Amino acid sequence: MNVFAVDLFAVDLFAFIAAVESGSLAEQLRHVVQLEQYNTRVVIPGVTALGCCAGLVGSFTLLRRRALMGDALSHATLPGIALAFILVTLAGGDGKSLPVLLLGATLSGLLGVAAILLIRNLTRLKEDAALGIVLSVFFGAGVALLGVAQQMPAGHAAGLESFIYGKTASMKADDARLIMFAAAGSFLVCVMLFKELKLLCFDEGFAGSEGYPLLLLDLVLMSLVVVTSIVGLQAVGLVLVIALLVIPAAAARFWTAAMWKTAAIASLIGGLGGLIGAVVSAVFERLPSGAMIVLVCAAMFLLSLLFGTHRGVVVRQWRRMALNRSIDHQHLLRAIYELSEAAAASRRSGNSEQGVAGANDVREPPAVLVADLVNMRSWSLRRLQRQIRRSHRAGWIVPSGDSVRLTAGGAKEAARLTRQHRLWELYLITHADVAAATVDRDADSLEHVLEPEIVAELESLLDHGDDVRPPVSPHEMVLPSSLLPEHVQSLSTTGEGPENASAETSGKT
Repeated sequence: MNVFAVDLFAVDLFAFIAAVESGSLAEQLRHVVQLEQYNTRVVIPGVTALGCCAGLVGSFTLLRRRALMGDALSHATLPGIALAFILVTLAGGDGKSLPVLLLGATLSGLLGVAAILLIRNLTRLKEDAALGIVLSVFFGAGVALLGVAQQMPAGHAAGLESFIYGKTASMKADDARLIMFAAAGSFLVCVMLFKELKLLCFDEGFAGSEGYPLLLLDLVLMSLVVVTSIVGLQAVGLVLVIALLVIPAAAARFWTAAMWKTAAIASLIGGLGGLIGAVVSAVFERLPSGAMIVLVCAAMFLLSLLFGTHRGVVVRQWRRMALNRSIDHQHLLRAIYELSEAAAASRRSGNSEQGVAGANDVREPPAVLVADLVNMRSWSLRRLQRQIRRSHRAGWIVPSGDSVRLTAGGAKEAARLTRQHRLWELYLITHADVAAATVDRDADSLEHVLEPEIVAELESLLDHGDDVRPPVSPHEMVLPSSLLPEHVQSLSTTGEGPENASAETSGKT
């Protein structure tokens, strides 16, 4: 079987290449796009409307966390189709009549809805269990009834199996009009009940407390699923109709978080999937339309997964990298500021016995050794140099050999970042009972998302609103030896008092 599939793929590939070289592919595509054939004029509008309808309805079921509802209800239509054919044929009527078969599918689908609601409300079983029970039982009953129908004299000619896998090529003008009518009706219902359905999807408890009829809204939503599943039976079949209900809605979530935008994008993706899938199937006649529609929708889902502007993998990775660069930038400026602050204090006083409020008093910020930055931030030299280049291009720092210096604008920005960091540290120590020894790390994880309003509240709470300078650091920071006064360096070198050395510098930061 696998060898046959490979051979068939090779034949199709060679046929595709030959068609491209001969120019017949472009000719066939032109005939399809211009809707010259009757079947094309019927199928393309029909499956496009079906895709739009399924995408719109599926966006609500996905947000309602009932993505598999369409799967259960589409499978629940099979016994209705088979039973309608059997009963009408036994009564002497035309069991192949599409309205008769769709009526049976509708009644069976509604019965499946009622079964799901009864199991969910009258038992302790969760909804996924109810869906699984209804799907398996109804589909099993449908297969059994389909076997009975196939044994009847007209059973083999009925073509009931087309409802399982779909047969878009057999779509008639009346079928296309029915699909478009159902799509228009679903659109009107969704627009009229948009607020109620949105509330049902996001906060069912609040909707119930406000007096909204939850059971009725649930029935409306599931009825829309039933209608969509039924009109999609002939196009893609009950096996693949779930893809049209789930894939466009799931793809839309990668582009936006707004409910109405999700519904609109899902409808657009579903419509494009139906249109492109039908065109591809018309150009390559050996490819089934239903499968191509689903595959095109899957391709658009993959594109949305990668490049969606809201939650796409590439966009999220890009934003994460931008956030990491921003955090590194803030950490670098703050580290240079604190080391410059310590260097300025050491240069003014000659010892570290006296704390300082900030480096704003220094006209020209002192230079800081790159080696000291490596030790302070525990970064690799390559990472630090990369960030130094970025900050230099931004005009915040000026590198000079093995040292860097803050520019005037960089010193102001670094002072703002340091002040914000220390205000948050003071708040965590005084109001959240965080130990001073660990507050630096806790503040690091939160300071990068502080809004100006929160900073203003911190200033008011800590009485630092009038002072624009960074406050004294509430915790001890061990300075690099290059910034320690000479008598402290000698103590550290001889090993006579490292504790005293750090204690003497505790007033700084």
